[in-house]
Amino acid sequence: MTGIVVAIDGPAGSGKSSVSKAAARQLGYAYLDTGAAYRALAWHCLEVGVDTLDPGDISDELERFEYTIGTDPDDYYVRVGSDVITEDIREPRVTAIVSAVARVPEVRSFMVELFRGIMRGADRPGIVVEGRDITTVVAPDAPVRILLTASEEARMGRRSAELAGIDASVTAKALTDRDAQDSRVVDFMNAADGVTTIDSTDLDFDQTVTAVVGLVRSVVD
Repeated sequence: MTGIVVAIDGPAGSGKSSVSKAAARQLGYAYLDTGAAYRALAWHCLEVGVDTLDPGDISDELERFEYTIGTDPDDYYVRVGSDVITEDIREPRVTAIVSAVARVPEVRSFMVELFRGIMRGADRPGIVVEGRDITTVVAPDAPVRILLTASEEARMGRRSAELAGIDASVTAKALTDRDAQDSRVVDFMNAADGVTTIDSTDLDFDQTVTAVVGLVRSVVD
């Protein structure tokens, strides 16, 4: 990478996707949502009939996984082959299996190389990369590494607001289940050495974006 990498990790409901995209826009950087790739692979497996309970079948499908993603924060899209699936990857059927897909070691190795290739190809001064293991695995040498977190109550409240019409208890269970499943693979609840924690429990959206942008500028300017 010749540009600046801003690595952001955090639990579900912490706001890392929306905050990262907004921060990238303010900084004039590219934006990479790494979680979308795992969701896109899960969607692809469902579409072609892969047994998502069989790690071998999932890893065998990687060579047929044709994935592209928009890294312009104002032109975000997710595509597998010729199918634009930006909205499809948020379907409940995908959410239900994405953690199982992401736990396959061959999948994680494949994704790390995929993400690094996208980062190298970014055509902006920097790129904001967000996910679960960006600060520790994908970009451990990034000059700016952030753990974006919030209290469980705040995260559940935000996720419930995003999913209007769905019972709050259902949303809460989905959030805690997802974190529990993903935490078997990577620790995204505690900051590694050299990673700055930004706790947004008492911050609104704009204040959180300002905190991220301010930290980046304090390091790279």
